[in-house]
Amino acid sequence: MVGSVGGGGGSGPGGSAMVWDPEVLEYRFSPSHPMDPVRLELTVALARLLGVLDGVELVRPSGFGDHELRRVHSDDYVDAVRLAGRVGPVRAVEVPVLAAYGLGNDDNPVFAHIHEAAASIVASSLAGAQAIASGSATRAVNIAGGMHHAMRAHASGFCIYNDAAIAISWLLDNGFDRVAYIDVDAHHGDGVQAAFWNDPRVLTVSLHEDPRWLWPGTGFPSELGGPEARGTAVNVPVPANCPDRLWLRAFHAVVPSVVRAFRPQLIVSQCGCDSHATDPLTDLALSVDGQRAAILAMRALADEVCDGRWLSLGGGGYQVVDVVPRIWTHLIGATLGRDVAPTTPIPDEWFGVLDAYPKGRLPASEHVPTTMGDGQDATFTPWEPGVSDPGDKSTDAVADRFIARARSAVFPLHDLDPEDPRD
Repeated sequence: MVGSVGGGGGSGPGGSAMVWDPEVLEYRFSPSHPMDPVRLELTVALARLLGVLDGVELVRPSGFGDHELRRVHSDDYVDAVRLAGRVGPVRAVEVPVLAAYGLGNDDNPVFAHIHEAAASIVASSLAGAQAIASGSATRAVNIAGGMHHAMRAHASGFCIYNDAAIAISWLLDNGFDRVAYIDVDAHHGDGVQAAFWNDPRVLTVSLHEDPRWLWPGTGFPSELGGPEARGTAVNVPVPANCPDRLWLRAFHAVVPSVVRAFRPQLIVSQCGCDSHATDPLTDLALSVDGQRAAILAMRALADEVCDGRWLSLGGGGYQVVDVVPRIWTHLIGATLGRDVAPTTPIPDEWFGVLDAYPKGRLPASEHVPTTMGDGQDATFTPWEPGVSDPGDKSTDAVADRFIARARSAVFPLHDLDPEDPRD
């Protein structure tokens, strides 16, 4: 069912690696919380049944220590997360100091062993980074990763430890001088941007829903980085209800140009799939086909700019049956060089996997997909400069104005012409 298109088909010299640690399935805040690790379990099952993982030796992280967390997080915050895990959800209210660290609220409830579960996600992303740095792999994927909202001293947006930022920090200490981070989650990649706000070695690029309407309310084009790193924070908002053709136009109008100008040695991608039209927490209108096109575009950019070195991570995505398993199977396939065609039928055995879960364990679904795509056209018309009527509130006009603002804000800082579509 899988056709090999470039790249390696497993871990090994110059090949690709998938990191998988069952410990990440313990990262579950509560039975009703939208960040449900069943989405990871269903993805791995689908990838296996499609043959994407045939002959692939999965990488299991090892040698992880808490000192790695302190690359990005403060000592007192790590201690607070440990404490939260020891007291558990019932007694957490007896420790009011936890609230100061963003722990114990509706977004980030406390659960037993929260530290260990969150640290396992970090360890997995570090294992992927280490595989690339050692040369044992050119590409690596950790679908459990992408916890991009976690800040230095507080949890945020379902994220306890910021594995993406920690992996980038480790890479900077282990042979890499320039790393580009590309975030295509519907929410702004605020935690990673904050971690490297004033670090000229890291380019953070985030394409996300208009922050005037979607949490966390940051990620405007005017956010460009600190005084020592002006232009290394790049933000491209898109309007609500943005479909594939406009989202891909925005991506290609900004992302490849600034990444090429930055000349990274490695790309780290956060591939949250909550931009899908049916996601319950966001307002974008992408299809699986459009999301897959973005993944392939990031892989192609890594091949072009940094000899293929690419660390791909998961992220948001709360349509845990209909969407996440398909798009992250595409992500695994792209990383391993085993692309899955969108027309590929979903194996009957996978529906048997769904049926095997206890009643009520999986969310009710109005639509169960039968193929690996949504049957949508993932083509787009490239952006062209022009002045649209400010009174035109159509999605097309708003998207083009957002693109123009992003280009105008950041392109001159990279010696690019914001009015020249060739740049």
